[in-house]
Amino acid sequence: MAKYLIEETVTSQVMAGILKNPEDRMEPVRRIFDSAGCKLEHFYASLIENKTYLIVESPDLKSIYAVTANFLAAGAASSIKCSPLITTFEAADIFKKAASLPYRPPGK
Repeated sequence: MAKYLIEETVTSQVMAGILKNPEDRMEPVRRIFDSAGCKLEHFYASLIENKTYLIVESPDLKSIYAVTANFLAAGAASSIKCSPLITTFEAADIFKKAASLPYRPPGK
């Protein structure tokens, strides 16, 4: 399974709700990822930036999209950014493959 970094900008309505009823959202968020066949590994909050950062393992990007669409539709997030993560070992293999490709820049 691939790993992804999900950066979510939390809405002011969500912040207002958490201020009224402070709670750790790890388990409710973990459950939705579990139900989509994913695994929530880490959940961080940056209160200064009004963002959450999640590290998620997923069998495919469609599963991530299903969960994040749910967050957006529920009004929990105003924007979501998803970045695939790779290990440095995987990166080295990618760079080796890239170096072997016959690419010629425009005009050269």
